[in-house]
Amino acid sequence: MRTVTSLPLTGERTVPGIAEENYWFRRHEVVYAAIAPRCTGLDVLEAGCGEGYGADLLAGVARRVVGLDYDVPTAVHAARRYPRVDVARANLVALPVRDGAVGAVVSLQVIEHLWEQERFLRECRRVLAPGGALLLSTPNRITFSPGRDTPLNPFHTRELSGSELAGLVRDAGFADVEVLGLHHGPRLRELDARHGGSIVDAQVAVVVDGNPWPAALRADVASVTSADFELHGDDVDASLDLLVLARR
Repeated sequence: MRTVTSLPLTGERTVPGIAEENYWFRRHEVVYAAIAPRCTGLDVLEAGCGEGYGADLLAGVARRVVGLDYDVPTAVHAARRYPRVDVARANLVALPVRDGAVGAVVSLQVIEHLWEQERFLRECRRVLAPGGALLLSTPNRITFSPGRDTPLNPFHTRELSGSELAGLVRDAGFADVEVLGLHHGPRLRELDARHGGSIVDAQVAVVVDGNPWPAALRADVASVTSADFELHGDDVDASLDLLVLARR
């Protein structure tokens, strides 16, 4: 794996090329790969581009990709590292884009960080051309913060279930709303069993306790690929992450 050294880990944003981060990177990468065909030949806006690897993946098929992020060092890093992406700093609830300018808005693992989620979705609709696609993912509240109304993750302001997410998107004026769920595939379910029932909990325990990574856990995390996840519309409430697909 290549190593990314110019953008520090925050405990929330993932970056490519770090063995201990590989599970989370692949968990995000699989969604970018799944939505890429829907971005082919379009002008794409990514609201919350983070490190930029996903925007760069989409730039391989889109006509143009504009990546926006509020964090200055992140935007600077993405612009330098991924020249195929036009990167700018922006407030995501006041997008600096004219009405109807883009064919797709992508926003993966971002909405849970925003206080004004409804305003953000209205902005996404505003900048989309008629018939344009909204492609948005977020952790599933039911499995990410089970039994809680407030998020466990201190970086999150509000998490959503599949039905809650679909309702917000419809209320913002979108049509043809579909929600898919991301699940562990057979190999990841084997790794779950190998590490006490959850490879995610095993990773979190290492970080929280501040202990060295067990060699077996580190090797298994580093071995995860995007093919180890499944994305489909069955049993969405049991999924890890949600992906909503909608049209303006």
